[in-house]
This record gives sequence, C-alpha cells and structure tokens, in this order.
Amino acid sequence: MGFAREHEQWLLKHLKRRKGERLDALRRGHGYGNRLFVEQVWWPLAGHFHGLHPEYEVKDWRGRSYFVDILWEVGSSRIAFEIMDYGSHGMDRSKYRMDLNRGLFLQSQACTVHYISLDELKENPSFILSVLRNTLFPYLSAEMPAHRSTEKSYSKIERDLMRSAIRHHRVLRPVEAARELELYITTVIKYSRMLVDKGKFRPVARGASQRINYYEYIGTLQSPDLV
Repeated sequence: MGFAREHEQWLLKHLKRRKGERLDALRRGHGYGNRLFVEQVWWPLAGHFHGLHPEYEVKDWRGRSYFVDILWEVGSSRIAFEIMDYGSHGMDRSKYRMDLNRGLFLQSQACTVHYISLDELKENPSFILSVLRNTLFPYLSAEMPAHRSTEKSYSKIERDLMRSAIRHHRVLRPVEAARELELYITTVIKYSRMLVDKGKFRPVARGASQRINYYEYIGTLQSPDLV
C-alpha cells in the first residue's frame, strides 16, 4: 500500500479510538498542513506511521488540554511537530505567545518540539526533510535491528534496487530500473521479489488483472542495509 492508503488506515485507527473532545480535536485539527507534513516529510523519511499520533492530547502547565499537531513516540522519547501557519499563529499576539509557552513547557517535560513553517512546507519540503533526517537519525536508527541475520543480508543488486527506488520517490518500475542499472528486466523482477520477501519492497498491482506495475520501497531512508 502507498501513502494514501496507509494514511487513511492510520487516521481511521485513531478516529475509532477517540471520543468527545479528543475526537472533535482530531476531526478539526488534522487538516491541510498536518496532512502535507506527513505526506511530504514524514512518509519519505520513515515510510511508516508506527508511534505517530495526530492531534495528541497533553496537559499544559495549568492542567488544561492542549493538542499537539503531530507527536511521535519512539522508545521512551516523545517528539512533537507543530505546523505553524502565519495566518493563525503570527498575527494573533496572544495565541502566538501561548503557543511558544506551550512549546517551552513541553520541552521542560522531556518532549522535543520542532516548529515547521507551513509556507516552507508548501514551497520547500525537501529542506525540512533534509534537516529532520539529520535530527531524527538516532531515533530512526534505534528502530532498526541491532544486527542483521544471514537471512536478511543484502546483495549488491538488492542494495542498488533499494537506492534506485529511493531516488524515484520510493517507487521502482522494473523496466526503468533495468535501463538505469544496466540489468536484465528478469533480473530486476527476480531481486525485487526477494526484497518483497525480506520486507523491503511492497508490490503494487493495478487493474482487473492485478498485474504488478511497480514496487514500493518501505524501509527507512537511513537503513544500514543500503550501504
């Protein structure tokens, strides 16, 4: 499954688990900016939604509920992403001040906070992706197995195919990959199927025949398996 389907299932799971104010906050809050972040930055960066929470409820210093745009729980760490729209945050001085106070309070509670400009997200998402890739690398690495078993070792062709998919927005089309890597298409298909078995590729089928059109890379961009 690609981003759209994974995102839909992730959001539906959280909608089903919530009631009252928490449900209303999710319905109201997970709008254009938040979806743009998970599509343009989070999905290319991590390739999954494990531990990621939309409109996550926390208590501020007064004990009042506050909903963080996106919060990622990884191990014992909590990392918050706040999507900042100038229209709603920058022109209202009281709201702007309160948002910063809440961010400061969250950090005092051992929660790392990243403020993301919506304008930058729309115009230059690659910059945000690059910065967060460096910042979050230790956390993404912590999710990886401490060692690779012999069953999960990767050949040069497999690593080349994974890197090729990453260069093309996680998509590997056998005909194009064969041309790019100077391989036979049968070789590309053979090793792509091996990567499916190893949990690195996901086959994507289209049409009534359900013939596989391409493969999607579902690993992290910082995986040691790429080296």
